[in-house]
Amino acid sequence: MMVRAGAVVLAGLLLATSAGAQDAPPPVATEAPVPQAAPPSTPAPAAEPAPAPSAATPVQDAPAAAAPAPSPAAPAAKPILPVHDLSVMGMYRQADWVVKAVMLLLLAACFATWTVFLFKTVLFAGAKTRLRHSSRQIREGDNLATVAKALDGRRDPASFMVHAALDELRRSDAALDVAGVAGVKERVRSIVERIEAQAGRRMRKGTGILASVGSVGPFVGLFGTVWGIMNSFIGIAESNTTNLAVVAPGIAEALLATAIGLVAAIPAVVIYNTFARRIAGYKQALGDAGAGVERLLSRDLDFRHAPKHSMAAE
Repeated sequence: MMVRAGAVVLAGLLLATSAGAQDAPPPVATEAPVPQAAPPSTPAPAAEPAPAPSAATPVQDAPAAAAPAPSPAAPAAKPILPVHDLSVMGMYRQADWVVKAVMLLLLAACFATWTVFLFKTVLFAGAKTRLRHSSRQIREGDNLATVAKALDGRRDPASFMVHAALDELRRSDAALDVAGVAGVKERVRSIVERIEAQAGRRMRKGTGILASVGSVGPFVGLFGTVWGIMNSFIGIAESNTTNLAVVAPGIAEALLATAIGLVAAIPAVVIYNTFARRIAGYKQALGDAGAGVERLLSRDLDFRHAPKHSMAAE
């Protein structure tokens, strides 16, 4: 019994010794540790989101309804700009009433300019043709009576000169022997000059409109432009914006008045200068016809006194 008990105790001691040997730490090496390369730097961990407050704890600082913040990558919304009709009629309809009045006045001036052009062109063509025919009769005629008969029924200044000279000669026939021929020639020259002046004034009729349109038209258009630009600047001040898309239509409408003024003035100046040259040429041709009438009168007077002198000499 004692031997068996001792064997049991010895077995327990052996088991305890083996278990203690397994649980003991390994022996520490006495050699110096080998330096190792530093590990690559790793980014700091992102901060963890704060835990949501519990339902039991009320949140005092949070707004009742917080709108979601816009994403920075989202494009900004473009402002809505007014739509303008930039055609000629569209700019006229959108212009101020003063600018509209200026445009209408300039359009009326354009209409008057081209009306005068057409009327005077036809008038010059007919007057030049009639004067050419009468001047040829005056050059080829031998005396006033023959030329007056050839020009009977015609109503042009050269024909009036011939008939007026013949009428004055007949009226002065009784006084020729006493007063001489100087008075008749002087009176006929006065009649011819007055007919020339009247014909020139008749041909210049209507050209004053061309001169007025050519000289005043640009300034009237400039007035409309200044008024329109002033309204555009007032609109800029009221809208607090300098966007060209807002400002440009008003300025374009204002400049349209100047454009119409130039359209009215430039043709008026050109047409006026053309008619001035034609009138000068017409008056010169009419002066030549008047000189021919005076020559016919002088020839008639010379032949009228030639038989008397020849008879006196015999």
